[in-house]
Amino acid sequence: MTTKDLSHPSFFLYHMPDFKPKPGSKSACRFLKSPIADITVFNEIVSSLVLKNPLGCTSYYTVRKHHPPIQKVREMYTAKFVYLDASGKRIGTGLDMYDSVEDRTGIAAVISNMANIASHRWKVKHQPDADLFSVMLKCHDPDGELYYLSLARDRVT
Repeated sequence: MTTKDLSHPSFFLYHMPDFKPKPGSKSACRFLKSPIADITVFNEIVSSLVLKNPLGCTSYYTVRKHHPPIQKVREMYTAKFVYLDASGKRIGTGLDMYDSVEDRTGIAAVISNMANIASHRWKVKHQPDADLFSVMLKCHDPDGELYYLSLARDRVT
């Protein structure tokens, strides 16, 4: 999946029938055929949605506050790690969670943390293919309704 796919307005219009309604709520979820490749592509998609506004959302005002058409409400990034012994055998796993998909300095900190490495008795390796990331966007529809769009590595809700 590329940035161009999700940032084009027709992506959401023509793919909406593929969404499956959730029972008991006014939401729908679509699992992507292939997960978003990595955090860089994911961040480009989110930035494109917020900056280019392909959904046609509108800005609005509340008491003394101006809101943009689309804004980030919540984001989460989970980095996964594996600990390997001298023969390359897995002896442990770990994960770290961050509140921003843009700041990934925590990965380098985990890999270079000597106390952490000593407690696991060997080498730590980041597993970017197992990382998870998500963002929730608040959107203001031209009709005046607010809705939330949640994007994760493997689904859109």
